[in-house]
Amino acid sequence: MKEVPASLRGYYLGIDDGGSDTDTLIIESWGYHIKDAKENDWLGRGVISDSLVIKFYENYCFVNFRSGDQWVLRVIRQKTSGDIQFLSINVSDDKKRKETLRKLSKKLSIKEIQRKDDTFYQIAPTKDQLIQLLKDGFFTGGDLSKVK
Repeated sequence: MKEVPASLRGYYLGIDDGGSDTDTLIIESWGYHIKDAKENDWLGRGVISDSLVIKFYENYCFVNFRSGDQWVLRVIRQKTSGDIQFLSINVSDDKKRKETLRKLSKKLSIKEIQRKDDTFYQIAPTKDQLIQLLKDGFFTGGDLSKVK
């Protein structure tokens, strides 16, 4: 997509486990940026380009961005309320990582890549496999409330 759909544009507020406001995700026609709780706009920015690609399919917005020489996928699903779910396959938790990778490896080939202190897990699902991974609950994450 060359532009973020109007239905997704707006300000979205994150809420931490304690119920406090956290960062604000601002989605504009050209991409996104993130402000912290003190309104500082330094946390992150992405502009639609050859290193930030956005696609839509079956009520899901797929956001692919480059991190070094790797592509990272995040998925956004908009609720009827206007709020969004920000989803990914979480492999940061040591306990959950092994179980998630074990279950995932039954469906797809996984390539582990080491880069300095980071470990990346690459998969290459087809469109149908990706949708099935979403339906099977591999993608998890938090809700962001639309505030304007």
